[in-house]
Amino acid sequence: MKPIVLFETPDLLVINKPSGLIVHGDGRHEEASVVDWIMKNYPELKDVGEEMKIEHKGETIDIARSGIVHRIDRDTSGCLLIAKNQEAFEFLKAQFQEHTIKKKYVAIVYGWPRDERGIIDQPIGRSSSNIRAWTTKSGSRGTRDAVTRYTVAKKFEYQGEKYAVVDLYPQTGRTHQLRVHMSHLGHPIVGDPIYAGKRVPTIPIKRTALHAERITFKMLDGKEKEVIAPPPDDMKDLIK
Repeated sequence: MKPIVLFETPDLLVINKPSGLIVHGDGRHEEASVVDWIMKNYPELKDVGEEMKIEHKGETIDIARSGIVHRIDRDTSGCLLIAKNQEAFEFLKAQFQEHTIKKKYVAIVYGWPRDERGIIDQPIGRSSSNIRAWTTKSGSRGTRDAVTRYTVAKKFEYQGEKYAVVDLYPQTGRTHQLRVHMSHLGHPIVGDPIYAGKRVPTIPIKRTALHAERITFKMLDGKEKEVIAPPPDDMKDLIK
């Protein structure tokens, strides 16, 4: 599970994160992460960015996030943007906060969405019944606005089950946003262990079928840059 560098300057880099690799640790479990890879290959990034503090068994744990500006889920593969110095970190962080960074994801979902394209405008909050889950249900804790645009790229059937390849464009950056929104639409992402229920896909994929294919951002010199991560083999073969 080794990241591949897609683009690099003296200020930042974009990697293609493999599925199965977490971005950073949680302070409770020993597990390889993108931060470990950064420390091995870019040890000078050790103090770049902001630490994350979590509470565990009455203690405060500092989680190193060397250069990490944003996260994608463990199962999700694709583009991850990393700052190589504090100036770049603050510059990129501001773009995320202002929602000026453009991202495109590709997902394989259950069923065929009724509309070929649309906008899902549903606030997301923490589920009261599952500590790991987020939900669009009213009354959930910490609800925040969340908007996703989608386009159906392809429809297909496999062993009697309908599936669709969907391009997703998050307009906000909430935890599990794309996964929650597709579930809300009635077409959860294939392989999702939280939002797809107990459905077992007939297609041969062993993880959440979500890939961060493209990210577009401004570099420190003001120029816009688009970076594309080719999908991994498990999704590429199915999409073909």
